[in-house]
Amino acid sequence: MRETNALKGRRIAVLAVDGFEKVELTVPVTALKLAGAKVDIVSLHGGRIRGVNLHEPASMVRVDKTLGRANPSEYGALLIPGGFINPDLLRQSAAARDFVRAFDRQGKPIATLCHGPWMLASAGLTKGRTMTSWPGIRDDMVNAGATWLDQEVVRDGNWVTSRGPQDMVPFVAAMTELFSGAAGARRLDQPARSDPQRERPPALVVNSMRWLPRPSFRTILGVALLGAGLAATGRRNSGYRMSQAPQHYRPGQT
Repeated sequence: MRETNALKGRRIAVLAVDGFEKVELTVPVTALKLAGAKVDIVSLHGGRIRGVNLHEPASMVRVDKTLGRANPSEYGALLIPGGFINPDLLRQSAAARDFVRAFDRQGKPIATLCHGPWMLASAGLTKGRTMTSWPGIRDDMVNAGATWLDQEVVRDGNWVTSRGPQDMVPFVAAMTELFSGAAGARRLDQPARSDPQRERPPALVVNSMRWLPRPSFRTILGVALLGAGLAATGRRNSGYRMSQAPQHYRPGQT
């Protein structure tokens, strides 16, 4: 990627938390910086957040601002990376949903791909919009009121959406164009209907999952400890609920 000045002086927020798909954050962020943008990683917590490659842990990135300190009015655009863990956690956060709504309410550009459009749906923004996403969440988008197209990139007004890492090159080009304002906002004519569901999952992903290395002993131990902790919490909560339950009257009681 060669350096340009298409985004010189622009501040871009990247909304992500642990479990982001590494390539979906690092590649677009690198492109944004090469185009002259100032990029802030905004997250639910400070410190660092962990990326993933499919389901395998990947490297971490530093958080620049927490949601409590990030003001949408200070940014010119928003990028939401995917990965199935990252947006699933974010969509459960009221602060994250409000952050996304603020960008859309002000008509600011939003770019997202893969499972990232879950955030747009959970923020209540997808009704009447035309978009794409990872094909596996096609029904989620349709049920949230969107028209879903099986295309590498879909531009609808202030949004650019894409299916995933396989479409990274056209996604980065469309994102940079949208964030720079070079093409101007345009609204797609609403197609008559969404594209159909896929007939089968992508072979590349299925095969990749099959041939990934087995989890390490450390990973297995961590999962086991997490499971034990959740079970203990469940038992404590169950005991608390029983202790709070009303005592039924029995004959002979006063």
